Amino acid sequence: MLSATVRAAGDLDLAEECAQEAYVSALRAWSRDGVPERPGAWLTTAARNQALDRLRREATLRRKLPLLVEPVAVDPNDPADADRTESAVPDDRLRLVFTCCHPTLSPDARVALTLRLVCGVPTPDVARAFLVPEPTMAARITRAKKKISEARIPYRVPGPAELPERLDSVLTAVHLLFSTGHTAGDGDALLRGDLCDRALHLARTLAALLPEQAETRGLLGLLLLTDARRATRTDEDGRLLLLAEQDRTRWNQRAIMEGLTVTAGALASGPPGRFTLQAAIAGVHAVAPSVERTDWPRIVHLYDLLLAVWSTPVVALNRAVAVSFARGPASALPLLDDLAADPRLTRYPYLFASRGHVLQRLGDAAGAARSYRRAMELTANAAERAFLAQRLAEVSRTELPPG
Repeated sequence: MLSATVRAAGDLDLAEECAQEAYVSALRAWSRDGVPERPGAWLTTAARNQALDRLRREATLRRKLPLLVEPVAVDPNDPADADRTESAVPDDRLRLVFTCCHPTLSPDARVALTLRLVCGVPTPDVARAFLVPEPTMAARITRAKKKISEARIPYRVPGPAELPERLDSVLTAVHLLFSTGHTAGDGDALLRGDLCDRALHLARTLAALLPEQAETRGLLGLLLLTDARRATRTDEDGRLLLLAEQDRTRWNQRAIMEGLTVTAGALASGPPGRFTLQAAIAGVHAVAPSVERTDWPRIVHLYDLLLAVWSTPVVALNRAVAVSFARGPASALPLLDDLAADPRLTRYPYLFASRGHVLQRLGDAAGAARSYRRAMELTANAAERAFLAQRLAEVSRTELPPG
């Protein structure tokens, strides 16, 4: 609804306000008259009409923010019009994604704005994903919306020549949306299925509309292969389960087959990009019968390739974890110690959780306990905190003298 309203409003802030007003109108009208046959079309029409009324009433605002696209009149009670409205939503959403990822904005602002407006991720969660305070992220999003308005950035899917400078940000936003749902930043539940589903939908849309771009298929493969484990990542009580504890017979085999097929096609398209390489890593995990029988040397090699095209401390951390399984925990500890000196990871809980696990495997109970405590301090998700507390209890018992 927000994406469709932007077409009429020509302004992101105005579109958000009109969308909220449409919900208020729906609460009143539907309580009185009942829910219409096509509630989505009703809401979209109400929001667009709100936008048009605002633009007509406010001459000054109309001069600053002219309509970018003339809206098509939609009758919310006409099933044919409702079908047209609903079928247009994916294209409208994609246009808004590419508008938010305009090259005049900084890369971080592009991704943050997309997560907030297109994906509906609350500002505190966006801030957590970027490891910055909430006020900082709120100001960043406000500045990005203002820049789009002042620069009169057109609301459209860019042409082929414009894609390279925008596509990476678009894919990054979708991937970060999935990651936000795959492991929720806070709350009681480990994951948010609604965000994962939204990311998968956007990834499918991008892969279908831009099939010649290998990285769109790489991203889709990565999300499919990762999400295939969704049902087994926690037990019936919501306790986090590691790969070694998951029932692999319950992994979604249809998603795995589709993900492997899509990833193979992306790999065959030329030198792989960062999403395709991550999909290849997820594929190795997906076909392994167990953690012990996983091809860890292959995973380390793929991480080496990934670091060559996308050198980030998080990738280096994931590689160090893979090294701990491929070559033993003693080989991984120096790598983790080096990463601990990276200021970008000083508040990254997974660094300390990984270091605690390696130290625990090496028999250093005291060192493992210190790392697990630090990881708990930095973790807001209840399921992850409970898991870390369990690990801490295990090593604390080891620290106790006999008797």
